[in-house]
Amino acid sequence: MRVLDTAALLHWPPDQLAGGVCAVSQQAELERVSPQRSLLIQSMDSIEWRDVPAPWLQTAREAAASSGDLPRLSDVDVDVLALALTLEATLVTDDYRLQNVMQSLERPTQSVGTRGAKQVWRWELRCTGCRATTPVPANVDRSKKGAVAECDVCGSPMNVKRAR
Repeated sequence: MRVLDTAALLHWPPDQLAGGVCAVSQQAELERVSPQRSLLIQSMDSIEWRDVPAPWLQTAREAAASSGDLPRLSDVDVDVLALALTLEATLVTDDYRLQNVMQSLERPTQSVGTRGAKQVWRWELRCTGCRATTPVPANVDRSKKGAVAECDVCGSPMNVKRAR
C-alpha cells in the first residue's frame, strides 16, 4: 500500500497512481495548484480518497513533533502523514520534512522525482535573542517561515533550527 502526496498526483502518470491512498484534503490543494490535473485525477476511480480521523491526526502531530518537523508542515502534510503512519504504508513524497518524520520512525518512503532524504535531521527551537534551545513541542504554532514560539527565558521569537 502507498500513500500518495500531492507531488505524486501532479507528476506521475495516471497508471502509476492506481491503488494509491490519498487524503480528501489533497483535492483542494490539487485544484488550487493545477485545475486541469485535478480534473484528470478526480475522474480516476483507482485512487482511494480517505478522510483522516482526529486520533490519526494526533498520532501524526506527535510523530512530527518528536522529529521537530511539525512547525513547518501544512495541514495537508499532516493528513498525508497520518494516513501513512496509521495504515503502515509507504509514503510517496518529495517533501523532505515528511521524509524526515517517516525515516526517523524507520518507516518507508519513496520519492516522486528527487533522490530523497539521505539522513534524518533533528530540529529544535532556538531563541533569536538569548540563543536558548528547546525541543519542538507538539502544540507549537505552525508556519512555513518565521518564528513559531516565544522564548520562556527572554520572550524573544524562537525559530526552528537544525539541532547541533
